[in-house]
Amino acid sequence: MRKRINGLACALALFSSVPLQAATSVLIWPIDPVLEAGQKAGALWLENRGNEPANLQVRVFAWRQGEFDDQYQAQREIIGSPPVANIAPGQKQLIRLTRTGTSPVGQEQAYRIIIDEIPSALPPAASADKPQAAIRFQMRYSVPLFVYGEGLWGKADASGQRGAAGVGKPALSWRQVSVQGKPYVEIRNTGPVHARLTDVVLQQGGQSRPLVDGLLGYVLPGASMRWPAPQPMTAATVLKGRVNGQEPAQALNQGQ
Repeated sequence: MRKRINGLACALALFSSVPLQAATSVLIWPIDPVLEAGQKAGALWLENRGNEPANLQVRVFAWRQGEFDDQYQAQREIIGSPPVANIAPGQKQLIRLTRTGTSPVGQEQAYRIIIDEIPSALPPAASADKPQAAIRFQMRYSVPLFVYGEGLWGKADASGQRGAAGVGKPALSWRQVSVQGKPYVEIRNTGPVHARLTDVVLQQGGQSRPLVDGLLGYVLPGASMRWPAPQPMTAATVLKGRVNGQEPAQALNQGQ
Protein backbone atom coordinates (compact mmCIF):
# COMPACT_ATOMS: atom_id res chain seq x y z
CA MET A 1 0.00 0.00 0.00
CA ARG A 2 1.29 3.47 -0.84
CA LYS A 3 0.43 6.76 0.70
CA ARG A 4 1.70 10.25 0.09
CA ILE A 5 2.63 11.96 3.32
CA ASN A 6 3.17 15.71 3.29
CA GLY A 7 4.29 16.56 6.81
CA LEU A 8 5.36 20.11 7.64
CA ALA A 9 8.11 20.18 10.24
CA CYS A 10 8.94 23.86 10.30
CA ALA A 11 9.04 27.01 8.23
CA LEU A 12 12.28 28.94 8.12
CA ALA A 13 11.76 32.67 7.63
CA LEU A 14 14.62 34.19 5.67
CA PHE A 15 15.25 37.61 4.16
CA SER A 16 16.01 37.22 0.49
CA SER A 17 14.75 38.16 -2.93
CA VAL A 18 13.70 34.55 -3.51
CA PRO A 19 9.91 34.05 -3.62
CA LEU A 20 7.95 31.51 -1.57
CA GLN A 21 9.34 28.04 -2.20
CA ALA A 22 7.09 24.99 -2.38
CA ALA A 23 8.14 21.90 -0.44
CA THR A 24 8.96 18.62 -2.11
CA SER A 25 6.29 15.93 -2.28
CA VAL A 26 7.50 12.48 -1.25
CA LEU A 27 5.61 9.22 -1.74
CA ILE A 28 6.45 6.64 0.94
CA TRP A 29 5.57 2.96 0.95
CA PRO A 30 4.80 0.79 2.77
CA ILE A 31 3.31 3.09 5.41
CA ASP A 32 3.26 0.28 7.99
CA PRO A 33 6.59 -1.59 7.63
CA VAL A 34 7.33 -4.49 9.97
CA LEU A 35 10.22 -6.88 10.54
CA GLU A 36 8.71 -10.22 11.48
CA ALA A 37 10.54 -12.79 13.59
CA GLY A 38 13.34 -14.31 11.53
CA GLN A 39 13.30 -11.45 9.02
CA LYS A 40 16.73 -9.83 8.91
CA ALA A 41 15.86 -6.79 6.81
CA GLY A 42 12.98 -4.94 5.20
CA ALA A 43 12.48 -2.25 2.58
CA LEU A 44 11.11 1.28 2.61
CA TRP A 45 10.70 3.14 -0.69
CA LEU A 46 10.88 6.90 -1.16
CA GLU A 47 9.71 8.49 -4.40
CA ASN A 48 10.11 12.15 -5.31
CA ARG A 49 6.85 13.43 -6.82
CA GLY A 50 7.99 17.06 -6.76
CA ASN A 51 9.64 19.21 -9.40
CA GLU A 52 12.94 19.69 -7.58
CA PRO A 53 15.56 17.23 -6.32
CA ALA A 54 14.81 15.92 -2.82
CA ASN A 55 17.70 15.72 -0.38
CA LEU A 56 16.59 13.52 2.52
CA GLN A 57 18.17 12.35 5.77
CA VAL A 58 16.92 9.03 7.16
CA ARG A 59 17.21 8.15 10.87
CA VAL A 60 15.65 5.38 12.96
CA PHE A 61 14.84 6.05 16.61
CA ALA A 62 13.68 3.75 19.38
CA TRP A 63 10.09 4.67 20.24
CA ARG A 64 8.82 4.52 23.78
CA GLN A 65 5.84 6.03 25.59
CA GLY A 66 6.00 7.46 29.10
CA GLU A 67 4.28 10.23 31.03
CA PHE A 68 1.52 10.03 28.39
CA ASP A 69 3.87 11.18 25.63
CA ASP A 70 5.97 9.76 22.78
CA GLN A 71 9.70 9.52 23.47
CA TYR A 72 12.37 8.96 20.82
CA GLN A 73 15.87 7.70 21.62
CA ALA A 74 18.99 7.03 19.56
CA GLN A 75 19.64 3.32 18.95
CA ARG A 76 21.75 0.88 16.91
CA GLU A 77 19.35 -2.08 16.75
CA ILE A 78 17.85 -1.07 13.38
CA ILE A 79 19.95 0.62 10.71
CA GLY A 80 18.46 2.57 7.78
CA SER A 81 20.70 2.59 4.70
CA PRO A 82 21.55 4.80 2.94
CA PRO A 83 21.26 7.43 5.71
CA VAL A 84 21.16 10.26 3.12
CA ALA A 85 19.33 10.12 -0.21
CA ASN A 86 19.38 12.56 -3.13
CA ILE A 87 16.35 11.75 -5.29
CA ALA A 88 15.77 13.40 -8.65
CA PRO A 89 12.20 14.36 -9.66
CA GLY A 90 10.23 11.28 -10.70
CA GLN A 91 12.81 8.88 -9.25
CA LYS A 92 12.69 6.59 -6.22
CA GLN A 93 15.15 5.32 -3.62
CA LEU A 94 15.21 2.07 -1.64
CA ILE A 95 15.96 2.44 2.07
CA ARG A 96 17.05 -0.88 3.56
CA LEU A 97 16.02 -1.44 7.19
CA THR A 98 18.43 -3.95 8.75
CA ARG A 99 18.22 -5.65 12.14
CA THR A 100 21.69 -5.74 13.71
CA GLY A 101 20.93 -8.31 16.42
CA THR A 102 18.27 -10.62 17.81
CA SER A 103 15.04 -9.20 19.18
CA PRO A 104 13.69 -10.40 22.56
CA VAL A 105 11.59 -13.55 22.27
CA GLY A 106 7.85 -12.93 22.23
CA GLN A 107 8.16 -9.14 22.25
CA GLU A 108 7.31 -6.27 19.91
CA GLN A 109 9.77 -3.38 19.66
CA ALA A 110 8.67 -0.01 18.29
CA TYR A 111 10.71 2.45 16.22
CA ARG A 112 10.11 5.64 14.30
CA ILE A 113 11.72 6.24 10.92
CA ILE A 114 12.28 10.00 10.71
CA ILE A 115 12.90 11.37 7.22
CA ASP A 116 14.00 15.02 7.13
CA GLU A 117 14.26 17.18 4.06
CA ILE A 118 17.64 18.93 3.80
CA PRO A 119 16.90 22.32 2.20
CA SER A 120 19.07 23.30 -0.75
CA ALA A 121 21.07 26.51 -0.57
CA LEU A 122 19.29 29.71 -1.56
CA PRO A 123 20.59 31.41 -4.72
CA PRO A 124 22.22 34.84 -4.30
CA ALA A 125 19.79 37.71 -3.81
CA ALA A 126 18.98 39.56 -6.97
CA SER A 127 19.18 42.87 -5.18
CA ALA A 128 21.05 43.05 -1.89
CA ASP A 129 19.78 46.54 -1.11
CA LYS A 130 16.10 45.50 -1.49
CA PRO A 131 15.65 42.32 0.53
CA GLN A 132 12.25 40.66 0.47
CA ALA A 133 10.88 38.18 2.96
CA ALA A 134 10.81 34.56 1.81
CA ILE A 135 9.86 31.31 3.48
CA ARG A 136 11.49 27.94 2.95
CA PHE A 137 9.66 24.88 4.17
CA GLN A 138 11.53 21.97 5.73
CA MET A 139 9.52 18.76 5.60
CA ARG A 140 9.57 15.92 8.11
CA TYR A 141 8.06 12.50 7.51
CA SER A 142 7.54 10.02 10.36
CA VAL A 143 6.84 6.34 9.69
CA PRO A 144 6.26 3.73 12.44
CA LEU A 145 8.26 0.50 12.34
CA PHE A 146 7.46 -2.56 14.46
CA VAL A 147 9.94 -5.39 14.97
CA TYR A 148 9.08 -8.81 16.42
CA GLY A 149 10.96 -11.47 18.34
CA GLU A 150 10.53 -15.20 17.90
CA GLY A 151 7.08 -16.50 18.83
CA LEU A 152 5.14 -13.30 18.11
CA TRP A 153 3.85 -12.10 14.75
CA GLY A 154 2.71 -8.67 13.67
CA LYS A 155 0.52 -9.80 10.78
CA ALA A 156 -0.99 -13.02 9.49
CA ASP A 157 0.66 -14.53 6.41
CA ALA A 158 -1.51 -15.64 3.50
CA SER A 159 1.14 -18.23 2.52
CA GLY A 160 0.58 -20.09 5.77
CA GLN A 161 4.11 -19.69 7.12
CA ARG A 162 2.75 -17.62 10.02
CA GLY A 163 -0.49 -18.80 11.56
CA ALA A 164 -3.14 -16.39 12.76
CA ALA A 165 -2.86 -17.83 16.28
CA GLY A 166 0.59 -16.28 16.68
CA VAL A 167 -0.50 -12.77 15.70
CA GLY A 168 -0.37 -10.50 18.74
CA LYS A 169 -3.39 -8.47 19.79
CA PRO A 170 -3.54 -5.39 22.03
CA ALA A 171 -5.56 -5.47 25.25
CA LEU A 172 -7.17 -2.08 25.80
CA SER A 173 -9.07 -0.41 28.62
CA TRP A 174 -10.00 3.21 29.18
CA ARG A 175 -11.04 5.59 31.93
CA GLN A 176 -11.94 9.22 32.38
CA VAL A 177 -9.37 11.44 34.10
CA SER A 178 -9.25 15.14 34.85
CA VAL A 179 -6.23 17.22 33.85
CA GLN A 180 -6.25 20.80 35.10
CA GLY A 181 -10.01 20.58 35.47
CA LYS A 182 -10.62 19.32 31.91
CA PRO A 183 -11.88 15.83 30.95
CA TYR A 184 -9.47 13.44 29.25
CA VAL A 185 -9.73 9.89 27.96
CA GLU A 186 -6.87 7.69 29.17
CA ILE A 187 -6.31 4.44 27.26
CA ARG A 188 -4.04 1.67 28.57
CA ASN A 189 -2.63 -1.25 26.57
CA THR A 190 -1.68 -4.38 28.54
CA GLY A 191 -1.32 -6.53 25.42
CA PRO A 192 1.93 -7.65 23.71
CA VAL A 193 1.57 -5.42 20.63
CA HIS A 194 0.69 -1.83 19.78
CA ALA A 195 -2.78 -0.44 19.13
CA ARG A 196 -3.35 2.02 16.29
CA LEU A 197 -6.60 3.83 17.08
CA THR A 198 -8.76 5.44 14.41
CA ASP A 199 -12.33 6.74 14.22
CA VAL A 200 -12.64 6.80 18.02
CA VAL A 201 -15.95 8.16 19.30
CA LEU A 202 -17.69 8.70 22.63
CA GLN A 203 -21.26 7.42 22.71
CA GLN A 204 -23.40 8.99 25.41
CA GLY A 205 -27.11 9.69 25.75
CA GLY A 206 -27.87 8.59 22.19
CA GLN A 207 -25.20 10.90 20.75
CA SER A 208 -21.82 10.07 19.25
CA ARG A 209 -18.93 12.55 19.29
CA PRO A 210 -15.44 11.89 17.85
CA LEU A 211 -12.34 12.47 19.93
CA VAL A 212 -10.58 13.48 16.69
CA ASP A 213 -11.28 12.88 13.02
CA GLY A 214 -9.39 9.90 11.58
CA LEU A 215 -6.23 8.79 13.40
CA LEU A 216 -6.28 9.27 17.18
CA GLY A 217 -2.84 7.81 17.81
CA TYR A 218 -0.92 4.78 19.06
CA VAL A 219 -0.73 3.06 22.43
CA LEU A 220 2.38 0.86 22.73
CA PRO A 221 2.50 -2.33 24.84
CA GLY A 222 2.49 -1.57 28.57
CA ALA A 223 1.84 2.14 27.98
CA SER A 224 -0.99 4.57 28.67
CA MET A 225 -1.87 7.63 26.58
CA ARG A 226 -4.30 10.50 27.10
CA TRP A 227 -6.42 12.62 24.77
CA PRO A 228 -8.78 15.54 25.50
CA ALA A 229 -12.45 14.59 25.61
CA PRO A 230 -15.08 16.79 23.89
CA GLN A 231 -17.36 16.56 26.93
CA PRO A 232 -17.53 15.20 30.50
CA MET A 233 -18.38 11.50 30.68
CA THR A 234 -20.54 9.29 32.86
CA ALA A 235 -20.48 5.62 33.84
CA ALA A 236 -22.81 4.98 30.87
CA THR A 237 -20.38 6.45 28.31
CA VAL A 238 -19.13 4.00 25.67
CA LEU A 239 -15.80 4.44 23.87
CA LYS A 240 -15.63 2.81 20.45
CA GLY A 241 -13.05 2.82 17.68
CA ARG A 242 -11.13 0.84 15.08
CA VAL A 243 -8.04 -0.94 16.37
CA ASN A 244 -5.19 -1.59 13.93
CA GLY A 245 -7.50 -1.00 10.99
CA GLN A 246 -9.91 -3.78 11.89
CA GLU A 247 -13.59 -3.57 11.02
CA PRO A 248 -16.02 -3.05 12.60
CA ALA A 249 -15.31 -0.53 15.36
CA GLN A 250 -15.13 -2.17 18.77
CA ALA A 251 -16.13 -0.98 22.22
CA LEU A 252 -13.22 -0.66 24.65
CA ASN A 253 -13.53 -1.95 28.21
CA GLN A 254 -13.95 0.75 30.82
CA GLY A 255 -11.46 0.42 33.66
CA GLN A 256 -11.00 2.12 36.99
